Amino acid sequence: MDGPVGFLAVVLHAHLPFVRHLEHDDFLEERWLFEAITETYLPLLQRFQRLGEERIPCGLTMSVTPTLLAMLADPSLQARYLRHLERLLELSAKEIDRTRWQPAFHRLAWFYHHRFKTAHHLYVNVFHRNLIQPLRELSDRGVVELIASGATHGYLPLMETQPAAVRAQIQVGIEAFAHAFGKRPAGFWLPECGYHPGHDEFLKACGIRYCVTDAHGVLFGSPRPRYGVYAPVVCPSGVAVFGRDLESSKSVWSAEEGYPGDGDYRDFYRDIGHDLDYDYVRPYLNGDGTRVNTGIKYYRITGKTDDKQPYDPDRALEKAAQHAGNFLFNRGKQAEYLRSVIDRVPVIVSPYDAELFGHWWFEGPDWLELLMRKAQADQTGLQPISLSDYFDHYPTNQVLEPCLSSWGHGGYSDVWLNGSNDWIYRHVHKMAERMTQLADEHPQADGLRARALNQMARELLLAQASDWAFILKTQTHTAYAYRRLHRHLARFTHLYDAIRHDRLDAAQLAEIEASDRLFPFLDYRIYATP
Repeated sequence: MDGPVGFLAVVLHAHLPFVRHLEHDDFLEERWLFEAITETYLPLLQRFQRLGEERIPCGLTMSVTPTLLAMLADPSLQARYLRHLERLLELSAKEIDRTRWQPAFHRLAWFYHHRFKTAHHLYVNVFHRNLIQPLRELSDRGVVELIASGATHGYLPLMETQPAAVRAQIQVGIEAFAHAFGKRPAGFWLPECGYHPGHDEFLKACGIRYCVTDAHGVLFGSPRPRYGVYAPVVCPSGVAVFGRDLESSKSVWSAEEGYPGDGDYRDFYRDIGHDLDYDYVRPYLNGDGTRVNTGIKYYRITGKTDDKQPYDPDRALEKAAQHAGNFLFNRGKQAEYLRSVIDRVPVIVSPYDAELFGHWWFEGPDWLELLMRKAQADQTGLQPISLSDYFDHYPTNQVLEPCLSSWGHGGYSDVWLNGSNDWIYRHVHKMAERMTQLADEHPQADGLRARALNQMARELLLAQASDWAFILKTQTHTAYAYRRLHRHLARFTHLYDAIRHDRLDAAQLAEIEASDRLFPFLDYRIYATP
């Protein structure tokens, strides 16, 4: 059989909500970014660069959301991350001394100290605090294909009553991508894989060629897909849709059946921030003294009991190599079977949150690199491929209309619309309605009024972030989600009333603008009725 037996399209989705609170010396939720840089983004960049230098095909597609791009580019957050990293270096040095009579932990203390020193070197000396530039270089060299996403990761199916809001999330997201990477994207990551029939028209208008949905978005489309999720389908608008492969996703996502739950891997939940004496770790905790994860974790998963064994990095790396080989073997057999029953080379689309790799699954970046190396060395007939490159092989695909769908529990918006968070939508819908009203009433605003209208657009976009509904559903950091929603709603309403009654205050507006500094290119007229 000529050519590969199958294509493997790994898709990473890198996203964090916009969190920036310079009014506090330390802010707990800013650690989401700091932990992700240390544990996910720097390790992934390091491995992508290594694969690129060795000319090992990566065939990987990666979305980077505009809110994450804004935080990575923010000088204040860059400085605060360095302070965070320097504290980790100090703490790990103390741990080397504290564990000197505990051989297993002493070795790990050195292990973490070296990782933090490497992270510091990469961030300061190699990347010069700018993680967007190496991503851009990897994209320009064809190592990784970068794609866009919604402006603030707003969940689009629940904005259906406000089409201007859907259009704005998509257009602002694509414009943020172009500002960061100097080119327009071919693909678009639908936040939470949330697809609503007709939204592809907005993507088409922005020049998007394809997007990704969950499996049932394609499988329950009309008419039924001839190749299931193993080939893209094309919406009536001409935008292609790739469906997620559930089998390969389960191997990595599943807490019970997936690789990350193996007993040899590092236990995420056992951290010295919780395990050690409070006074000892207090200088390295949050500003209010709350116990938090430091990133120094000495135990492996071991089993389902509290009796944990010390973590062994070498043993874990061996297991990651085994699991990379197992994944490749299983996908090869899967593709081999599919190739025998369909008349084209199947594409297995495997999308994951990028933060799973390194943060939740510590060995994930190693697994990903080993997977790409084995795919080249083993010659199994499974070829890694970016989503855009698929069309070089099969430019013509079946036309159908995908159905309303999402990923997450239930697959039909359950996570983002339930008793814990349904109250959000009457507010954000009213905000969107008022935003369109003012954009129509003031088509040529300038000066202070234009600034206020642009800020209203920012507050609306930030309030629409799917993260707040997700947090309220999972009952983690709920107080923060409530505060953020209240803040954006209050600021928007204040500015709306001030514009309606011609009572704008330049000092107040400047204070609001300084707080949420993102999308400097934003033009409120994006909400105007076409």
